[in-house]
Amino acid sequence: MKRIAYFLNSAKNWILSPIYAIYQRRLSESVKNGKPPVHIGFILDGNRRFAKSKGMDKRIGHIFGARKVEELLDWCYDHNVKIVTLYAFSTENFNRPTEEVMALMELAKSQFEKILKNEMIHRNNVHVKAIGDIDKLPSDVIESIRHAEESTSAYNRFYLNICVAYGSLDEVVNAVRKVAVDVKDGKLDPSEIDYEVIRHNLLTQELPDPDLIIRTGGYSRLSNFMLLQAAYAELFFIDIYLPAFRKIDFLRILRDYQKTERKYGK
Repeated sequence: MKRIAYFLNSAKNWILSPIYAIYQRRLSESVKNGKPPVHIGFILDGNRRFAKSKGMDKRIGHIFGARKVEELLDWCYDHNVKIVTLYAFSTENFNRPTEEVMALMELAKSQFEKILKNEMIHRNNVHVKAIGDIDKLPSDVIESIRHAEESTSAYNRFYLNICVAYGSLDEVVNAVRKVAVDVKDGKLDPSEIDYEVIRHNLLTQELPDPDLIIRTGGYSRLSNFMLLQAAYAELFFIDIYLPAFRKIDFLRILRDYQKTERKYGK
């Protein structure tokens, strides 16, 4: 019975594959005719649950997730999304089992090292920046980050922010502290403090706030990601685990985003 089910499923996929390809191509063309979001934030979630569902070690799930991110970036650049911010490793993730944290640090190191010779990054002139409390990371990871940032520092066509050892609450607190120092030093009057002043002291600094935030994995929460910057972002929470996220899923989100009338509270 299992063999019959496998055969039927394979036959079904073989028949539907050309149909999906045509639909995806037409959807892509339609999205390209619309206005793309300038800045997309991604909360990358579901790697461990994906691995568990496949009977694999959860650390393998992170490897599959990293591969998916490479595809994800290619989709974004192909559809002219200028800024991408990836929530890769939070400050809370340090509380995970030591072996898993060590594996994630090794994976982060290898991914930043890949940037040095990643044709997609250099062909698209992608400016790469790590965002977070970088000093909390192992020294070899910090070194790979610095090399990746230096190798792309002159690029300005696209921007890729990778959040590692990042937490939005800490980011906001540190921004307020910087503003408080400016007030104390007489550089800023309290009456001059507004969101733009705060935003200038956030880790994203002069980059525009995200238009769209996508979270994979099935949870409907921001989990300490860009809490101020997300004030007027369109939020899409999807049930699909990151490694299983498809281009057609991405295109459907862009299509729905383009149909949304953004009023900014007006």
